[in-house]
Amino acid sequence: METIRTDAVVVGAGPGGYSAAIRLGQLGKQVVVVERDIPGGVCLNVGCIPSKALITAAKTYEKIRGAEAMGVLVEGARVDLARMQAWKSGLVEKLTGGVRTLLKSAGAKLLLGEATVTGPQRLEVKTKEGLIAVESPAIVLATGSRPVAVPGFAVDHAKILDSTSALALTEVPPRLLVVGGGYIGLELGMMYAKLGAQVTVVEFTAQLLPGNDPELVQFVARKMKKLGMETQLETKAKSWREQAGALAVTLEGRAGEKTIACDQVLVTVGRRPNSEGLGLDRIGVKIDSKGFVVVDRQLRTNVPSIYAIGDVAGQPMLAHKAYKEADVVAEVIAGHAAEIDSTIVPAVIFTDPEIATVGLTQAAAEQLGRKVKVGKFPFAALGRAMTQLETDGFVKVVADATSDELLGVHIVGPGASDLISEGALALEMGAFLPDLSLTIHPHPTLGEAVMEAAKAALGESTHLVNGGKR
Repeated sequence: METIRTDAVVVGAGPGGYSAAIRLGQLGKQVVVVERDIPGGVCLNVGCIPSKALITAAKTYEKIRGAEAMGVLVEGARVDLARMQAWKSGLVEKLTGGVRTLLKSAGAKLLLGEATVTGPQRLEVKTKEGLIAVESPAIVLATGSRPVAVPGFAVDHAKILDSTSALALTEVPPRLLVVGGGYIGLELGMMYAKLGAQVTVVEFTAQLLPGNDPELVQFVARKMKKLGMETQLETKAKSWREQAGALAVTLEGRAGEKTIACDQVLVTVGRRPNSEGLGLDRIGVKIDSKGFVVVDRQLRTNVPSIYAIGDVAGQPMLAHKAYKEADVVAEVIAGHAAEIDSTIVPAVIFTDPEIATVGLTQAAAEQLGRKVKVGKFPFAALGRAMTQLETDGFVKVVADATSDELLGVHIVGPGASDLISEGALALEMGAFLPDLSLTIHPHPTLGEAVMEAAKAALGESTHLVNGGKR
């Protein structure tokens, strides 16, 4: 068996894995990266990038059809999903090719195969050419996650879809049933509704996007209704059968059982970490009850030579969290003083309107015993939002009632995914309300809503009645 000795080995070439390898190379370390499929991981290949490409295309189609209000008349607009998929695939190929180039430029060696950890400083990789052993004083697990299965709804990528197959359809399904009203289900469900599908969303809990501020979610629910989407809350999908050339899905809710007809079912009830089959049990690496590898603030497991980052290392399961952890773990391995601060991790939901949050919600802050003040500014009062025909939503800031220390920023509306970075920076720097309210924001822009929300919390907004005081 061929044996490779290196300074560090990274298992998985998704956002966390390839970023860790590149950063380690920058820090002068020799790195081997093991990937079982295509570099880029779920995010670049079948997640973040392809989904946002199709979501943007669907929104563009919707805007074209609604441009008459602006005096822009477009006739004959239609969707060619096959061409849309080709465009999306081109973006994915370009980005994954870029990952290979970046790894090469960092001096990282890429091995394609399945890795099994056989010791605290050793793993074996099953490649097409045979077994290769890799020995290293530092092993970084970046193996990502996969969709959670629903009993009775085994994914066949034809009738029963997961997020991967839903992003590869070449025809818009006439009737789509989405099992799961979380962020993946609503992002993809709203996308297909805009492309012409009749979409029904089934959610087991009493709220869409469970765990999110209901005040933000209500704007998404309103837009779903406008798109003709149906919602079944506190409902469970029990089973399905083929009937008259379609699918008959049995649902169980508070009123009992009922059957709904559809053409395809999309299952999106969450994701679970890929921690099995790596051989971690042999060397005693701790894994919690949900399958996450347990790590400390330096991303180190209870076995000192083994680290974990990204989805496999715990919530939140977000690509940008993995990017940050990649930087930290590389610096730790290189001997630098670094650790993760997981309290400042923004989250974005690419529904319509978008939702983006960072820091504490009002409810969370109050549960911690903090007295808070809140400022809100609606996009309906913002000139730039009006010019874009996107006025649903608002920016909300949460601050300490006594000190004015900023505790959280929460946005639902146009450009929320971009605007939230200002909130993340403010929290990272320990900003106070006056830091936001006194910063000159260019006009007319969407970013003004952040400034105005901070002013509203202070009762100083010049664009709200009574300065925003309630």
